[in-house]
Amino acid sequence: MPAIRPYRPDDAPALNDLYRRSVLELGPRGYAPDQVEEWANLAPSPEHFRALMVDGRYRLVAADDDDLPLAFADLETDGHIHFFYCAPEAAGRGVASRLYEALEEAARNLEIGRLYAEASEVALPFFLKHGFRHLGRRDFEVAGTPIHNHAVEKIL
Repeated sequence: MPAIRPYRPDDAPALNDLYRRSVLELGPRGYAPDQVEEWANLAPSPEHFRALMVDGRYRLVAADDDDLPLAFADLETDGHIHFFYCAPEAAGRGVASRLYEALEEAARNLEIGRLYAEASEVALPFFLKHGFRHLGRRDFEVAGTPIHNHAVEKIL
């Protein structure tokens, strides 16, 4: 099983790569090719990751035996999970579940009473399995391409 550890600024390039690979390789399970491409284009650059990850949010990485990221997640102070991505090679191996358990434990320790996220088609079953409630589908556009996700929440 992976080690769960705090994010470090030197993780940023690997997280950019992990995000893109996750979207490009797992995204087609729930989205059309044009939707996947536009979603992948939203991957924050390493510089943007570094800037985002110092704004007060709680950040975790699931790392392999070589300390390379297999998955990452964040938790904003209001309970919003902005990022939750798993490398394709780690998908379905319990890595994301272990990461989620650590994130929920942190939320409880921080006395955050509600977690919420915008789950992709691919991630929706994962969140439901972990006790989230489906609030509804959200339709929007990314660079003119229609796409959607799902609002989910969990009361702790």
